[in-house]
Amino acid sequence: KTLKIGFTKIFGYYIEVSKGQAERTPDTFLRRQTLVNAQRYITPELKDYENKVLNAEERMAAMESELFVQLRIYIAGFSKQILAIAQALAVIDCLQSLGFVARKQNFARPNVNEGSTLVIKKGRHPVIEALNTSEPFVPNDTLLDSDKNRLLLITGPNMAGKSTYIRQVALIVIMAHMGSFVPAQSAEIGLVDKVFTRIGASDDLSRGRSTFMVEMTETANILNNATDRSLVVLDEIGRGTSTYDGISIAWAIAEYLLTAEGRMAKTLFATHYWELTKLEAKIPGAVNYTVAVHESDDNVVFLRKIIKGDTDKSYGIHVGRLAGLPIDVVNRAKDILLDLESNANRKSAFEPSKPKRQARTKSPIIQNDIQLTLFG
Repeated sequence: KTLKIGFTKIFGYYIEVSKGQAERTPDTFLRRQTLVNAQRYITPELKDYENKVLNAEERMAAMESELFVQLRIYIAGFSKQILAIAQALAVIDCLQSLGFVARKQNFARPNVNEGSTLVIKKGRHPVIEALNTSEPFVPNDTLLDSDKNRLLLITGPNMAGKSTYIRQVALIVIMAHMGSFVPAQSAEIGLVDKVFTRIGASDDLSRGRSTFMVEMTETANILNNATDRSLVVLDEIGRGTSTYDGISIAWAIAEYLLTAEGRMAKTLFATHYWELTKLEAKIPGAVNYTVAVHESDDNVVFLRKIIKGDTDKSYGIHVGRLAGLPIDVVNRAKDILLDLESNANRKSAFEPSKPKRQARTKSPIIQNDIQLTLFG
């Protein structure tokens, strides 16, 4: 009745017997500790039990690892079947997602053909439309072909929707080519071989390339690889350098895409350089578009609607006011703008010579242009 089993970190498991009963313990009991009123013993059986208990976690981990290795080897035998199932599930998931979005967002089935015409009625940007639920997305039409509408030159205010428009056209073309319904009322999509984009501004510090150098490198890739079957999307080409350099480069690029044999891709060209709007009267295939704006007193409302025509206003000061520039800065900017406009006859200052018909050539890439490297 006085026998107890206990555990200490020093002795492990033990059997405790009162001193009055100590003489009755079997010979197999090995005494390990003497207390005032009791004796503590161990036995071979108790040590075996102790080893099983204390090593159980380690043995469990070893068994788990062994079972896992066996399971991996077993499953590896079915790797081809598993990969095929995963591929099928990925296709099903993609198609189901496209179908779900098409129904929810009221997409239309495009007519994809071997022609060279791109006609979109009431096209929308699929992502922005889904994200902005507070107000309806303003749809826009698009007409691009290989004749009179090869290059759409889109001018208009900052923040009015030019970049959104040209991106949505590229997305609609890509979605149509992958077999998806598209965010539009209707769409006729002639097959394209490539979609080229030059959008945004970023530098490449690791290779010592400025924002403008990155822009020119990407543009060079487009001009050297685009074909008559390509779609080219250009946003604010030339803004990374001085005004006159930027205008000259942007004009030459647009001119090249309009006249170079084999490079006359369907092009969306968004720009702040109003001077480029003169291309419409000079080269067949260039068409001017702008973003509709409603002006009332000192207020400007961007209507997000792409319409035929051009503009020489960027409303940059208005956008700065919307962004929270101090009113003193805004007013001073207005005064300076008036001074600049009164001192320059801008619209008659830029008149390039007539371009020559461009032959299809690929520009050499300069490998050693005597520029210093950042890394010595």
